Amino acid sequence: MVLGMRAFLWRRLGALLVALGVASVAVFLLVRLVPGDPARLLLKNPTPEKVAELRARLALDRPLAVQYWLWLKSGNLGESVVSGRPVSADLARTWPATVELAVAAMVVATLGGVWLGIFAARHAGRWPDVVASAVGLVGLSVPVFWLGLLAMLLFALQLGWFPAGDRGTWRHLVLPACVLATIPGAFIMRVTRAAVLETLGKDFIRTARAKGAGERSVLYRHALRAALVPVVTMIGVEFAYLLGGAVLTETVFAWPGIGRYIATAVLSRDYPAIQGALLVLVAMVMLVNFLVDVLQHVLDPRLRV
Repeated sequence: MVLGMRAFLWRRLGALLVALGVASVAVFLLVRLVPGDPARLLLKNPTPEKVAELRARLALDRPLAVQYWLWLKSGNLGESVVSGRPVSADLARTWPATVELAVAAMVVATLGGVWLGIFAARHAGRWPDVVASAVGLVGLSVPVFWLGLLAMLLFALQLGWFPAGDRGTWRHLVLPACVLATIPGAFIMRVTRAAVLETLGKDFIRTARAKGAGERSVLYRHALRAALVPVVTMIGVEFAYLLGGAVLTETVFAWPGIGRYIATAVLSRDYPAIQGALLVLVAMVMLVNFLVDVLQHVLDPRLRV
């Protein structure tokens, strides 16, 4: 079993490295497929001399293969045209904020989604199930930016309970984390409800009830443990989504993360910053998916056969 786990890890690591290589090429080409001359778009008063100078500085006058090699060879993801600093230095300041926000939102989404899913499964077909399902549907339907503006208006401006934006104390984290948690929480709720309902129909659940186990014990000790694999998979998928999909939330709440950094870079047409930040986000998402695969392998014995 240990040898099989090692072989699995080596295969997954190899696939991860290949995927990162393909992703780097895709991100590099995607940025260069944007219509227009990046050097001309970056300059406010483009003259032929200034355009030629900036193209030489960004190596845009070189063949694509050379540009890609120089980008990899730099080791710092290039230099931001706007800040003048290496993109890696800018991202080193912003990625901890994105991870902090994503982890906080994932905790809220997991606790709320799992509890609501178990609650709905426990009362399947009755009015509490309908209410829980309606809450999940609202969480999936309401646009994040609109919900963020409403939360800011009510809890920050009207009630004054939390700050309206920026990053500092734990109070700055509450509103953006809760807003960002709505969509993944709704998905986790649906998956948990379906998995627990399916598990409640199994023979070992009937055996546990026949032995006198209470309903709480049946739900949490037996049904939920058996339903963990799809729930954990969904949590991992949604956490990857949170890392890459926090652009709107970070922009609304002025949260200094990678999402806001990308939004600012897009508005200022800072191509090296866009390119480097996208690659880091892709790498983070791939790493999370790799960890989910490993966790699935550990939790489900059938995958180790």
